[in-house]
Amino acid sequence: MTALPDLIIKGRRVVLPAGIMPAAVVVRNGRIEEVLTDGADLPALDIYDAGERLLMAGLIDSHVHINEPGRTSWEGFASATRAAAAGGVTMLADMPLNSDPVTTTVDALNRKIEAARPQLHVDCGFYGGIIPGNGGDVDPLIEAGVLGFKVFLIDSGIDEFPPVTRNDLTHVMDALVRAKIPLLVHAEIGSQVSVSGAADSYRTYLGSRPRSWEYEAIRLMVELCHEFGVSTHIVHLSSADPLPLIAKGRRNGWPFTVETCPHYLYFGAEDIASGQTQFKCAPPIRERENADRLWAGLQQGTIDFIVSDHSPCLPELKALEGGSFEAAWGGISSLQLSLAITWTEASRRGFSPMDISRWMSLGPARLLGLEDVKGKIAPGHDADLIVWDPDEELTVTEQMLLHRHKLTPYIGHTLQGVVHTTFLRGRVIFEDGEIVGSPSGRVQLRRWNGSDGGG
Repeated sequence: MTALPDLIIKGRRVVLPAGIMPAAVVVRNGRIEEVLTDGADLPALDIYDAGERLLMAGLIDSHVHINEPGRTSWEGFASATRAAAAGGVTMLADMPLNSDPVTTTVDALNRKIEAARPQLHVDCGFYGGIIPGNGGDVDPLIEAGVLGFKVFLIDSGIDEFPPVTRNDLTHVMDALVRAKIPLLVHAEIGSQVSVSGAADSYRTYLGSRPRSWEYEAIRLMVELCHEFGVSTHIVHLSSADPLPLIAKGRRNGWPFTVETCPHYLYFGAEDIASGQTQFKCAPPIRERENADRLWAGLQQGTIDFIVSDHSPCLPELKALEGGSFEAAWGGISSLQLSLAITWTEASRRGFSPMDISRWMSLGPARLLGLEDVKGKIAPGHDADLIVWDPDEELTVTEQMLLHRHKLTPYIGHTLQGVVHTTFLRGRVIFEDGEIVGSPSGRVQLRRWNGSDGGG
């Protein structure tokens, strides 16, 4: 080091690509300049000591519905990014719905960026959406810097974001391949299923969205991935049944990736009582044996990473009073809790913090094309870091949550893993239960379009 750095963050358990070891992270101008692991002498200036707590790259949540503009009463950039910082998430990627307008044009993207920029406590990027008839908007959205494109193969629940057909997809594949940008797919295909049973029965709801819907959608996307070579990403995998199909495609070298979510790994359908519509999401939470198979998919590498699919709404839209799963909006709020939920179950199953970092930091960074600047502790990367205690427990209460609305199925659950400090480019933005400072997050655009990644 030829001059004093801005900050040094050291600890005895630092999660590095090579393993967990004592290290010191040298930060200059918001980026990691060096990682010292050989016990080198450190200047006694601005040293943050994580001690025995884990020091790890900040989480990246590449599947979040922030809903602003248009449905800011459901969630907004200020509340969502505060919750993210409290949960150790240093970057979000915002889905093109359920905002109004949906992000299917450059004008809608610019309106979203304008709303977001002054409110961000963490970095945030954006996806575009592909719907029937907007193929001409794909290239302009690519040039504007979207991180990928989201499609539904089934009704999204939002009229202005209808599902696409195979024909719609084939017309945009060449543009996505040229840009090396991922296609994110809500993978369910199916017609309405007649299921007998009470509207407040979770078993009735589960039967209405069978595993076969996911299998058929993924079978289609494997075929299209093979035919066009487009980078294809399956969002929020719920059913473990398609895992062999996915693994086969991966063995053939096709660019096919998959995510799952904490609620599919933590809960089981058997535990959801009648009327508990806070558990409704699509695809649905399935049985515990299915969750066991999803964990096996993570262990084997067939599932690439874990994201929240944070999808809040107004509490009254959850139809709690009548308890009707048919009437309730589908979506689970968990952005602030994703690390603790995942670690609680992962540690019980023998996984390590190295796995957590791979699933919740590096994997999403790769999807977004940002693995050269985010997702791990390495020279040249943004100094987005978290200090957390994997042994400390927390009990989820409404009072601790920074999401706009506090309705979540995790209320009352005791989880393991507490975030104490979150750094964004070397600056403390959350510490011991409190947001620190004013919003300092950046709009993150896809780097290949000539952007420096800043906002």
